[in-house]
Amino acid sequence: MIDKKKVRPADGVMYGLIYLSAIFVVLLLLGIIGYVLYRGISVVSWDFLTGVTSVLKGTTGIAGNIVNTIYIILLTMLIATPIGVGAAIYLNEYAKPGKLVTIIEFATQILSGIPSIIFGLFGMIFFGQTLKLGYSLLTGALTMVLMVLPLITRNTQEALKTVPEGYRQGAIGLGSGKWYMIRTILLPCAMPGIITGVILAIGRIVGESAALLFTAGSAHLLPDGFTEFLSKAFHSGGTLTIQLYLSMSKGQYDIAFGIAVVLLVIVLLINFATKLLAKKFDVNKKV
Repeated sequence: MIDKKKVRPADGVMYGLIYLSAIFVVLLLLGIIGYVLYRGISVVSWDFLTGVTSVLKGTTGIAGNIVNTIYIILLTMLIATPIGVGAAIYLNEYAKPGKLVTIIEFATQILSGIPSIIFGLFGMIFFGQTLKLGYSLLTGALTMVLMVLPLITRNTQEALKTVPEGYRQGAIGLGSGKWYMIRTILLPCAMPGIITGVILAIGRIVGESAALLFTAGSAHLLPDGFTEFLSKAFHSGGTLTIQLYLSMSKGQYDIAFGIAVVLLVIVLLINFATKLLAKKFDVNKKV
């Protein structure tokens, strides 16, 4: 216990500033959420969530944008997760320290710091024009893969580093093979960190707009049937953030705030899912 009489005045001032900073951050977050809810909650309805915007029918809806957002998330994570986790396993468990590892880690750090609009320009030129994929959800997903790979790789690396070295030595001492040890011991122990990285990557995809505007386009129509849904990867599709940007540029502020409410709910659900899954797969606490 710290004797309060021995606390110096300077320490008291610093404690006060720290508490004020924490209160300011909380109030700022609550203020943003409250303002967005105040402006947009009246727009959100079942028809708004399940309908499609049509000038001829006079309807307004974001169902097509929700489908496009989910489509890009699934495509991106199906490609990025195995590559990111595999790269992290190689760097942490197989690669010997040297120039190659240094170059890969340096490239990962550079990729994580590049502005998203540059990824959008690269994706439009390379995937869209060179590979002739055009404005499509597949082009957007491949661009997002480049953006979230560093996040998944770094989180997986850090998660693997937190596994005690004794687990590795014990497994190998009992005759376990390298890959069997990684698959049955290291990955389950590192699973909370891996899941956190994956869900944070999903959150970045949900909130991205600049890169997708250049690559995925802005179409918002719903697919008509399962076959059209599968082929939708090769067609243009705007996500929720793209539609929010377009609504703001057209002066449709009520619709924009309605979409913002939906995005806030999605982000909050992602954060709650991160905590729940991390606790569920935390092997160390179970032991």
